[in-house]
Amino acid sequence: MDYPSPAELLQTLIRFNTVNPPGDEAACIGDLDGLLRGAGIETTLVEQVPGRPNLLARLTGVGNAPPLLLYGHVDVVPVDGQTWTHPPFDADIADGFIWGRGALDMKGGVAMLVSAFLRAHAEKLPLPGDVILCLVSDEERGGAVGARFLVEQHADWFKGVRYALGELGGFTYYLGGKKFYLIQVAEKSGLGLRATLRGPAGHASVPIRGGAMAKLGRLLTALDQGRPPVHITTAAQNMIRAMAAHLDAPLDQMLRALLDAAQTETILDAMGDQALTINPLLHNTVSPTVIRTGASVNVIPAAVTLDMDARLLPGVAPADFLRELRAIIGAEVELEQLRFEPGPGEPDMGLFDTLAGILKQADPTGIPIPFLLSAVTDGRFFARLGIQTYGFLPMQLPETFNFSASIHAADERVPVEALVWGTDRIYEALEQFGNA
Repeated sequence: MDYPSPAELLQTLIRFNTVNPPGDEAACIGDLDGLLRGAGIETTLVEQVPGRPNLLARLTGVGNAPPLLLYGHVDVVPVDGQTWTHPPFDADIADGFIWGRGALDMKGGVAMLVSAFLRAHAEKLPLPGDVILCLVSDEERGGAVGARFLVEQHADWFKGVRYALGELGGFTYYLGGKKFYLIQVAEKSGLGLRATLRGPAGHASVPIRGGAMAKLGRLLTALDQGRPPVHITTAAQNMIRAMAAHLDAPLDQMLRALLDAAQTETILDAMGDQALTINPLLHNTVSPTVIRTGASVNVIPAAVTLDMDARLLPGVAPADFLRELRAIIGAEVELEQLRFEPGPGEPDMGLFDTLAGILKQADPTGIPIPFLLSAVTDGRFFARLGIQTYGFLPMQLPETFNFSASIHAADERVPVEALVWGTDRIYEALEQFGNA
């Protein structure tokens, strides 16, 4: 093998500081471009904003299947205010893990996709159809100069594509003594909101009761304690029923009871920490994230704004969620919609059995199930072209390792062996995607 291992490639990628904002993805994308070109693969770089490129490459298949898209992003979220065991951009290997920002989201996935792509080229794998590799900037801040730009301005690159492999899924999830592999087939949509609270301003030496700051406190308390209503979507039903079918009593009955809206909240409370993954699959959610207010310490501000990140279940429109939110926070708060991009529609499950079979063959003890992601991905943009994304970055993780809690957090890390294992599974998907 004359190209780096997935672990070596991931270390290289982590050491490029691509925190978004500002992104600065050019050096990282450039390194990947050089790697692919060095292997004899023709590449194309396109950018909407200078210094924020996107990379495209294609391997030609035998023409028995539509093209398959592999895509991932190289930008990462900030590390400000976090305390790390290992520096977040050093890519240290310790305790069997590679530590660093992006190890899971999603430079680890990019390393696996690129490694499988390079291997297919080096071994002259007879691909069922063309395979397109797409490495983008800007996913973490909305994708405007990344995937959205490509879909809107370079759609010809993706002509004929029906299925894509990308983030976020394929990892292990343990429940009731069973090992599940969560293959993402659906995701929520993202809604950005801004709340404004107003009150009298004045000199800070003369306290004001009931002002904008007090209203902010009440709003934050309402958001913390309020519960939007339960929604049982088809995607959540399919996931929960698939898990329940493989679990023993009473856990199987408990999961099925989640799908009875009259019992959902009681069951979630009984599940404790296990409910953290399932709760957002049964509710629309909103999280307060950014507060902006006065500029001087001796002036009581007349207004406070609170930005909020809402995630809506498939089929829910912003107006529907705003009615739910009003029931929690009341009518006094001014609300402004900052952005909304619909998520993908009903999933095309045509490739699911092939991907599930690959995982089952590699690990007969594992149970592949369809997964509804509580976040959003660039898949929402490719869905505009009729492309179904499968979150398929397979990783065998320790039972004690909390995947979801590690993303965007301090000490983000991935097992070295998980990268190797996942790359092999992606390579097998390149062999078999024509079976869909």
